[in-house]
Amino acid sequence: MSEADPQAQVMARIAAAVDRALAVPVTVQLRGALEYGIASGLIPAGSQLPSVRALAAHLKVSPVTVSNAYAALRASGLIEGRVGAGSFVTPGASPTESELDVHRLLQSRIEDLVEAAEAIGLDRRELAMRVANARGRRRSLRILMLGIFPEATESYAAILRSHLPARDEVVAATLAQTREALPEGIDLVVTPRNVQAEAQRLFPAVPVVGMTFIPTEQTRIELARIAPEARVAIVSYFADFLALMRAGILRFAPHVSASEACLWDAPEVDAVLARCDVLIYATGAERLRERLHAGQGAIEYRHTPDPHAIRAELLPAVEARREAPTPTKDTSGEDSRQQLVRG
Repeated sequence: MSEADPQAQVMARIAAAVDRALAVPVTVQLRGALEYGIASGLIPAGSQLPSVRALAAHLKVSPVTVSNAYAALRASGLIEGRVGAGSFVTPGASPTESELDVHRLLQSRIEDLVEAAEAIGLDRRELAMRVANARGRRRSLRILMLGIFPEATESYAAILRSHLPARDEVVAATLAQTREALPEGIDLVVTPRNVQAEAQRLFPAVPVVGMTFIPTEQTRIELARIAPEARVAIVSYFADFLALMRAGILRFAPHVSASEACLWDAPEVDAVLARCDVLIYATGAERLRERLHAGQGAIEYRHTPDPHAIRAELLPAVEARREAPTPTKDTSGEDSRQQLVRG
């Protein structure tokens, strides 16, 4: 793989996230690096992954390790195999109309409206006045922001609300809450890409938009402000996110030279916390702040919906769903929930 090749550059970053010094199996790290790389947009939808042998050689691991990671990603719907071509990141369950299709549909309807006005002798100035005074009758939507942790999920929902008309309702729910009771009347589900497959199982009759997420601006600012001599503790809630989280932190705080990383429930976590000047913790590990003493700082490594993904993926999906026929009563949700409980 050439260093000038975008695929090689992406895989070099993923390789940097695999740290053999961590107390997390390389197989778990690799799967997490690929999964969160896809979820964050580092590995874009539609891009081709290296062959099993090529990636194994690049990482200096067994091809079986890479093959198992790819198999897990295929099972979760994040990648797909194409006969004779290799493995590719799936485009996700976005609506059938792209952003361009929505604009073309709007343009077609405008042209139809102009022709109808001309047929009855209405000039374009009068038509423009009528359009300006017309009240929109497009139906409102009930959109579900589906996440993992309650506070973070609600913050994601608040961001989505700021991009949508007031008539649309955005509700927030975690996967745990949704497994217990499916929200009713949902027109569209929005979720991080790494949990998109489960969202589709929960809502088989509803379009699901898998969004990319990036570290928040506040997170990036706080990381850049860490003193170069500070001893940093990096603590993840999920094992498969630890290595990639560490690589992301060092990307935004390259001046930090002393760092330790572990899981929030690892036996050594108290010792790691005692030695640090600054704790950087993943969302979900907030309780660790209570174990810090005076003089220690803490930064939450929080993510936010990628603004580009909102414009390019979410808003076209919303408009396409708005143009779709009003759905009848959805009876698939309860059946889906019962199947998941039985499974």
